[in-house]
Amino acid sequence: MPGGPPPDFALHLLGRPPPTAWEVRWVKWRDYGLPRDRDAAVDSLREAWRRAERERVEVACAGGRGRTGTALVCVAVLDGVPAAQAVDFVRRPYDLRAVETPWQRRYVAHFSFR
Repeated sequence: MPGGPPPDFALHLLGRPPPTAWEVRWVKWRDYGLPRDRDAAVDSLREAWRRAERERVEVACAGGRGRTGTALVCVAVLDGVPAAQAVDFVRRPYDLRAVETPWQRRYVAHFSFR
């Protein structure tokens, strides 16, 4: 568990439901893949983005790189970062290997508000 206060809300990107002690929204998303339900994923990402303005929000998967990086890039797009620049925008401060697979890169390249 990282230091600091616990999150008010968590977005978990996992293949199975997560255990947690706080409010969580689960997106079924297998490792190295894409969200099973893309519309639910977009709704969840929007919720995390909206709530992060005033609350402590956690975005997490098992490894913290591919799925989490993909989600963080999508949140950056929601916040106004152009999709073509969003992967680099997240990689620089977060993890240079965030967004691990070609299909995750394609997903964020075409991510929009829908």
